Amino acid sequence: MSELSDSTQSTGTSGCPREFLVSVELYVPTVASFGLRKPVVTRRKADTSKSEETPRSLKEKSSWISVARTPPGAGQWRPATCKLTDEDEGCSLNIYVDETILYQTIYIHRLNHFDIRHADSSLFLRKNCLALASAGQRWGSPANTESIYFQFEDADTCNTWLVLLRSYSKPEIYGQTFVSRDGGLYRMWRQVELSILQGRNLGNHFKAQLDANASSATLSEGDPREADPVDLDAFCEINLNNNICARTTVKKGIGSPDWLENFSFSDLPPFETLEVTVWREKRLLKPILLGSVRIALTNFRRNEVVEGWFPVIQAGGVSNSIQVGEIRMKLTVDEEIILPHNSYSGLLTVLRDRNVLEWMSDFERRLHLRTTSYQLMCIAIAKNILVEHITEYADREVDGTPSSHNTIFRGNTTFTKTMELAMAFYGKAFLESSIGCTIRRICSEKIAIEVDPVRSGKGAKEVERGVDQLIHWSQEVWNQIYAVRGQCPNELRRLFEHVRKLVEKHYHTKDSQDPHNRELPWQSVSAFCFLRFIVPGILNPHLFGLYPGLPSARIQRSLTLIAKVIQSLANLNPNVQKEEFMRGIKDFLKQNLPTMVDYIMVVSTPVPLDPCSPHSVHPAHSHQRLDVVSSLHERSTTMPVLERESIPLLPHVLDIPRHLARITSSVLRSARSADPKGKSFEGDNEHLSGLCAQCLDLEDQSLARVSQLASVESCPIAVKWDAPRITSTVSSAALSSTASPPKIVESQKVSRPCVAPSLSDLSEAEYQKASSSNMTPSSPVLHDLSGLRRGSVSDIPSSPKVTSSPEERFTRATHRPRFLRPKSISADSISSLAFPASAQSLRSPPEFQDLEASRKRKNVLQGILAKR
Repeated sequence: MSELSDSTQSTGTSGCPREFLVSVELYVPTVASFGLRKPVVTRRKADTSKSEETPRSLKEKSSWISVARTPPGAGQWRPATCKLTDEDEGCSLNIYVDETILYQTIYIHRLNHFDIRHADSSLFLRKNCLALASAGQRWGSPANTESIYFQFEDADTCNTWLVLLRSYSKPEIYGQTFVSRDGGLYRMWRQVELSILQGRNLGNHFKAQLDANASSATLSEGDPREADPVDLDAFCEINLNNNICARTTVKKGIGSPDWLENFSFSDLPPFETLEVTVWREKRLLKPILLGSVRIALTNFRRNEVVEGWFPVIQAGGVSNSIQVGEIRMKLTVDEEIILPHNSYSGLLTVLRDRNVLEWMSDFERRLHLRTTSYQLMCIAIAKNILVEHITEYADREVDGTPSSHNTIFRGNTTFTKTMELAMAFYGKAFLESSIGCTIRRICSEKIAIEVDPVRSGKGAKEVERGVDQLIHWSQEVWNQIYAVRGQCPNELRRLFEHVRKLVEKHYHTKDSQDPHNRELPWQSVSAFCFLRFIVPGILNPHLFGLYPGLPSARIQRSLTLIAKVIQSLANLNPNVQKEEFMRGIKDFLKQNLPTMVDYIMVVSTPVPLDPCSPHSVHPAHSHQRLDVVSSLHERSTTMPVLERESIPLLPHVLDIPRHLARITSSVLRSARSADPKGKSFEGDNEHLSGLCAQCLDLEDQSLARVSQLASVESCPIAVKWDAPRITSTVSSAALSSTASPPKIVESQKVSRPCVAPSLSDLSEAEYQKASSSNMTPSSPVLHDLSGLRRGSVSDIPSSPKVTSSPEERFTRATHRPRFLRPKSISADSISSLAFPASAQSLRSPPEFQDLEASRKRKNVLQGILAKR
């Protein structure tokens, strides 16, 4: 179906252009489709024999599309062919519809990295889509300025083309016009994580009471309509910088719908605004706009979770603002400065000294970092050492004692949590193939199963009918799971094999006469594969990307019953049923027990990498990706360092410097926010001390690079980043979790980087003031770095020498005045460089060091890690 080929094997010597081809599904808006031929529509009366020959991937794709809500006036998806041509003067992407019609030509070399991103599956209810924001950099269909959306056959092809297209576009690198070393000073990365939880009082109209600075809106206490519920169907659309990025599902409710949907947007352009629009859905009519929540991200707190009720404001002037309800949301805004890879060599050396699972354990228990494990895992995957480290750590979980016989791998330990992360990372496509199609059928057909007579309140016949229905759908789910057992990734097979053999060795199951002991190795594998992976996917398909939005209560009940049956089958014990009403499935469990054992043996047996076998070829060895990788390797020799490192690594689209930058930011933020008088930790602190010292070195390098970018302020030639200037909207910063969010008041053009400080960056007096008011100062602060100039800048040392012990360095860094020391790793205080006083203090290292030396405080790190 999808084909990617390299028409020219050599470049440079022959001077011929290099071409890549791929077949995709292209989204054509209604306006742009007027000049195209109508797509061929197949007749409904189709031959049954032909339908049986339809590939499984097409059936699953149509099942996913079947749950889609088609809005009036929407566009259409049409088959297309993309041809990427690499020429000396640039790179162009030609899009052909109906094989011969040239629909668009996009000049990829003029795009920025953040113009090429994964499209959220909620937009079209289609997976493996890319979005190209190419307005002004295309030829054809001049009336259409919307993003272009492609859908690829699978995730592997989608990731390959994402990396290929970005390799020809422009990364967001600062200082590349006047610093030749490394091709610039640093690059930026941004992400927004948003959870839309629920709404209340939607559809009710209230006079919005605005404070003097128009930073918040509150309900009118005396409004008599406050208690009047409105019955409506509502959904939300999420816009970043005025571009639609995602939408929620339609939820029914009397003014209080529950969405509970999570979204993550990475590789974003410089922040402007986040707008969540609320729409009212009506049958046979266009959706009606209720109002919107508008948040200025420029000064929003970085790396902190902000949760609360946000007012939904109807369009109008400030004096005529009408509030039409509230939405409860959780928002996290991340922004990181990423240095060249060689700057992180010291940190990588420290991380390599221990097992990655040991670092995960210390991060969670000692530094209270529960989200950094994913970053550590990605680095281990990029270095191809994750499976090895997990197998080494697994030996500590199995001790062979009889007391652990029935509880093996059942607790939430570092090992089991890492296994869950690894299964979610490697097995995403495997989980989709195993249960995705069947789960979407259950949800779209609204299958309601109930076998508990107390819940249903019906007679024995209805209960018996419910049991038959449960057995039928459990068999459907199990048949699909068993059919794709050969698609289990080899990384998971190696992990499951080690677990199985480890239990066999410690418990001597082969020589045991007890049948329960002989089943223990199989049960240990099912404890991971089913209890922690497949069964949670059945229970919560929306959390694993298998279904858009939270299913209704009746469907959730059906999925819960099916999950219980599948887990009972995975436990290999059909005779034990806790609920009386579940005893009717005993025959089903006995009948499918042999196939479950066979399934466990298959997924716990690695396969050789034989190119002749379709199941043994790992996607990483596919011809398509190897062709792109060879092209990237050939071109990377002439790229500057930062530009080369900005291209993600295949097959998993990993960015090692970015993961290291996020680890550095998290470690320093956790250490600075810790209470020195709090509970100390037992054990050796040598590893964490060395890690914190390396993080401080990286912060010094980041601060030096940012300071040098600001130090050219008085030079006559303006500093420019190659990307176009962005219009940013700045308002007062975000409120606390219980306060209402701010409203946008003004907009002014600024150039990046320009971000807001988090609470950990404030001085003690400023922090108390911010805490007492639950918000930042009311008057908007405009940070304008447009006056920065370019000049001759001395080289920046890639690795400054550590002239003192890690404890002394950490004491100085954690107790220096934070208004003089921005947290440059996460770019939280770069905006303060716009002020001459702050910039002058940054350019005065001797005075800064004297100020640090004069402030003698207790060592924070020793307070955290000291032995008792």
